[in-house]
Amino acid sequence: MVRHEQRTLIGVVLDEDSELSLKDLACACGIHAERLVEMVEEGLLEPRGQAPESWRFSGAELERARTALRLQRDLGINLAGAAMVVELLEELRRLRRRVRALERRLNL
Repeated sequence: MVRHEQRTLIGVVLDEDSELSLKDLACACGIHAERLVEMVEEGLLEPRGQAPESWRFSGAELERARTALRLQRDLGINLAGAAMVVELLEELRRLRRRVRALERRLNL
């Protein structure tokens, strides 16, 4: 007899208006808060607030952190390189949105 395990996944939908504490963001990324502090120091993440205890991160910051972590894990890129790639990916998305908007205006 084959036994199948059932697992339940629970998630929370975050948008850019959502805010996470340092602890919440670390939990959502599955890492220690110290790694997030390094990301802030590298300029990859820009929290609101003055000190780590009062930092608040947006849903977009969660996506940036997860992307950087994937780049580091999958491609072996260091943190500075991951920050640069994340910036380039975001610029590419912005440019694609602009092209689509221009195409709509020109009825292409």
